[in-house]
Parts: sequence; structure tokens; C-alpha cells
Amino acid sequence: MTEASAHPPRSVLYIDDDEALASLVAKHLKREGFVVEVATQPAQALEILRARRFDAVALDHFMPERLGLDMLPDIRALANAPPVIYVTGSEDSRIAVAALKAGAADYVVKDVAGEFLSLLSSIIEQAVQHEETRRAKAKAEHEMRIAREKAELLLREVNHRVANSLAMVASLVHLQEASVEDPAARFALAETQHRITAIAQVHRSLYTSDNVSSVSMGEYLGRIVKDLESSLSSHGGASHLKLEADAVDLPPDKAVAVGVIITELVTNAFKYAYAIEKPGPVLVKLARAGAGLNLEVSDRGLGIKNGNGGARPTGTGLGMKIVRTMAMSLDSEVAIHDNAPGTRVQIAFQPA
Repeated sequence: MTEASAHPPRSVLYIDDDEALASLVAKHLKREGFVVEVATQPAQALEILRARRFDAVALDHFMPERLGLDMLPDIRALANAPPVIYVTGSEDSRIAVAALKAGAADYVVKDVAGEFLSLLSSIIEQAVQHEETRRAKAKAEHEMRIAREKAELLLREVNHRVANSLAMVASLVHLQEASVEDPAARFALAETQHRITAIAQVHRSLYTSDNVSSVSMGEYLGRIVKDLESSLSSHGGASHLKLEADAVDLPPDKAVAVGVIITELVTNAFKYAYAIEKPGPVLVKLARAGAGLNLEVSDRGLGIKNGNGGARPTGTGLGMKIVRTMAMSLDSEVAIHDNAPGTRVQIAFQPA
């Protein structure tokens, strides 16, 4: 055997009720470098296979007690079953096909001159190498799966801790807000709290989901809208927030960008769209648009041109700066439309 120096000798169990032929085959395989044991009875062969592991089995087709085809399922059912090379004296291809369907790795046809012996040793070596490759691949895949599960568990724990830390920061900002008397300063602190909460919700989504590589946007945006409606109403607003979101999963970085954009646009709509005495609806919409996604926040309020007596709303402009920065991270731009009445802000982007 040409590969003998590269690995320990291959162990083979040869099963054949013809003792003379079995002895001949065993001698040939031993000369080729194999370690060979012979079994002349099916029951004996199965007993040996249950007691010891072999690299390969060569199984004769015709045995008076039991055909090789009947033995194949029992051999393949063994734990760590070795590859089986089916040996038949018949030229009938149907026997070979039946053996392969029953789980044989390969087959060889016996001949009177004994020329099949060299072919048998070659086929055994190939079958053993193929089985070793298959088992090595299965082991590598198993180890990779275990490593991935450990990494996901660690990442989930990291997201849990980050979410808790951000929630603590948001709580501290809220406490600071409660201690400030100036309305403008209080609202600025509330906006900061909303931004922190939007980011924290992404990490919360990741550690509560089975998938740590993407965020379910319907659930994520639902929590953001609920938090915003509760917080903004506590500052005297009565605008109704409505969410329409298609079933979309986004990578965490894009989910953060979308969450922060919505937080800023909803807050702007709360501040500028409606007069305090005449609140109205604000719609948040995330929808599929062909291969991309379309994000919109719209209201039916005063509009960009009509707010503040015809002038543009006054403010620091920080909110829109943040929106444009987040849009850039989505490889997109901000489009502002006259909703007649109201305003519609649109951002189209690719999910991946």
C-alpha cells in the first residue's frame, strides 16, 4: 500500500463464507499493508464489529446463511459504522446498484483469475480516505457550531449589559431633567434621553432575540414609538403616534440609525407640527420599496412653510443635523416634502 507510511495500517474485516477465498484475500491485503481479520458467518461478523472498530469492511454478496444485502443495514446501523465495500461474483449491475442504495461505499466484482484483488485494496483505501474526510468535515462543522453558539451567547450577554448601562444613563438624564426648571433645558434633556433609549432598545432587541446579528424592526420600532408617545405626552403633547412597519430585519448598525432618525423626526413633529391646542396624528412608516426600504415620518400639521406665522420653525437645528448624519450612515439622503397639509420626511435606503 503506497500510503502505508503516511498513517497507521488500515484495519479491514473481510466477510465471506468461502474460507479458501477469504484466506486468499486476507493474504493479499496483508501484503498491501492492511491489518485483516476474516469472518465466515454473518452473525460472527456482526459480533466482531460490535466489539471492535475497523477502518473498512469488505462484504461478500452470496452467503448461504444470509445475503450480504441483508447484512448491509445492520452494519450501517452500528455506531461509527465503517465504510462497506461490496464484493460480488455476479456481473449483474442490479446487485451493485442495490448494494450502493443500501449504503455500500463502493463495490468490486470477483473474477476467477483474482485480478479483482488489486482493485479491492485500492477501493478500500479510497473508501477509508473518503470516510476520514467526511468525519473530519463533520467534526469541524460541529466544533464550528459550538464555537458560534458560544460566541452568540457571549454577544447576547454583551448586548444585555450594554442595554442595562444605557438604560441607567437614560435614567440619570431623566433625574437631571426633573431637577431643572427651565422648560427649554428640560426638553433638551428629554430629547437626549430619547436618543439614548433608541440605541438601548437595539441592544435589548438583540439579547432577547434568537438572532444576534439582526433586529426585527417591527418590534423595535413598536417599543420606540411607545416610549416616545409616553414621554412626549408627559411634556404636554397629545399628538397620536401611529406605526406602520413591514416585517423587516436589519443589521444592528442600520437599526440604530433608523431608530435615532425616527426619534428625532417624531420629536420635531411634536414641537413644530401642531399648535398646542390642536394636536394631531404623526405617522411612522417603514415599508419595502422594490429591493430597498422606504422610511417616512409624516404629519398633517402646520407644515414647514406655515409654522411660526409663515417662517421656518426656530430651533438649534441639532435634530435635523442628527437625522442627516444618520441618513448618511444609511448611504441615503433626507427628502422633505410638503404633505399638503403637513410635512413628510422620507429616507430611502438599502437593507444590506
